[in-house]
Amino acid sequence: MNAPPANAMVRALTAEHQQRLMRMAREVSFPQGTRLFEEGGRADRFWIIRTGTVALDMHVPGRKAAVIETLSHNELVGWSWQFTPHAWHLGAETTTPVRAYEFDAVAVRSACQDDPALGMAVAHWVGGIVAHRLRSARTRLLDLYAPYGSGDLR
Repeated sequence: MNAPPANAMVRALTAEHQQRLMRMAREVSFPQGTRLFEEGGRADRFWIIRTGTVALDMHVPGRKAAVIETLSHNELVGWSWQFTPHAWHLGAETTTPVRAYEFDAVAVRSACQDDPALGMAVAHWVGGIVAHRLRSARTRLLDLYAPYGSGDLR
């Protein structure tokens, strides 16, 4: 699956907005096999991966969780923090050791509310990622379950 360009945040946010957002970040590390969140859990933070990989997965009753997408360097992990009811739609687990920037979702939402230009830029950035991931999930599901693979997506 094609990932959005690693510089998606750079393109979506001005230098000032990037700096403001990064001032709210803290550096974190996770060993391989760490569950970052579970479907239905409270979406109170998000991450931008510095190094390593994270698999996004979906619970499948009676089966092992299905990996929907694998994320890596400079990609956003978690978007559910931005949308009510602020609950995770998927699960996420590190597949290698991960270093990342972690953001407190309440603080970021508050900053976005206080600065509508920042809020619009963050909404555009995250919205683009959501759209990309929906297309990727559709393609993956068609590859897995459609009789002739994904074929033409029109």
